[in-house]
Amino acid sequence: MNLNIQNKNAIVCGSTQGIGKASAIALANEGVNVTLIARNEEKLKAVLAVLPNNKQNHNYLVADFSKPEDLKKVLETTDLKFHILVNNTGGPKGGELLSATSVDLINAFQMHIVCNQILVQAVVPFMKKEKFGRIINVISTSVKEPIPGLGVSNTIRNAVGNWAKTLASELGSFKITVNNVLPGFTDTSRLDEIVKIKAKKENTTEAEMVAIMKSYVPAKRFAKPEETAAAITFLASEQASYINGVNLPVDGGRTKSL
Repeated sequence: MNLNIQNKNAIVCGSTQGIGKASAIALANEGVNVTLIARNEEKLKAVLAVLPNNKQNHNYLVADFSKPEDLKKVLETTDLKFHILVNNTGGPKGGELLSATSVDLINAFQMHIVCNQILVQAVVPFMKKEKFGRIINVISTSVKEPIPGLGVSNTIRNAVGNWAKTLASELGSFKITVNNVLPGFTDTSRLDEIVKIKAKKENTTEAEMVAIMKSYVPAKRFAKPEETAAAITFLASEQASYINGVNLPVDGGRTKSL
């Protein structure tokens, strides 16, 4: 299938590792010009060096999403000609919701809602002009089923889901789609953190917890970041033009809800 996104421009958040990095590579493989954005410049340079490049124009931006005003300043000095935005930010720290502080909640809201909003407001004018826009938010299956031990994340991820659904309605008439990808258990550093939390809570070893978690998945394994990136890349394509406002689990069938 020809995805028809050659020479489109994409900005991919959190693109130094995991799903963000895999998505940047997948989009570059389709001929997209990719701008990486994350807080660690050395890691950004390392990813930039391995992006597939067939006379494409790839680059990077350095921004810390814990500081929304700094993100604004970075974007103010950037040529904001992006057809594709992949919102992808590391999840809030684990723990029970009852023990979360107001600062924990505010920080998570800033990183996942405020920064997403800043990015969307920055890129949508060009998308409207081009009559082509794809906004894809990497969230979590917790949008459908809260995950024990990730109280703040469960709360904020659902906020992102409703934020995105609202935007999908507002932007659809401009040929801009807004969709959410909900990764399940994916082999990333974030999953390592979740395994540790669950193992400690259940008083078992991390190896045993990995086996238990894999048993929950009909596929009996964890996802590779590249598998989630493939879904993101399709949603970014011309072929996905009539898919708008959806929550797409990429979880091997684990989520029980429809």
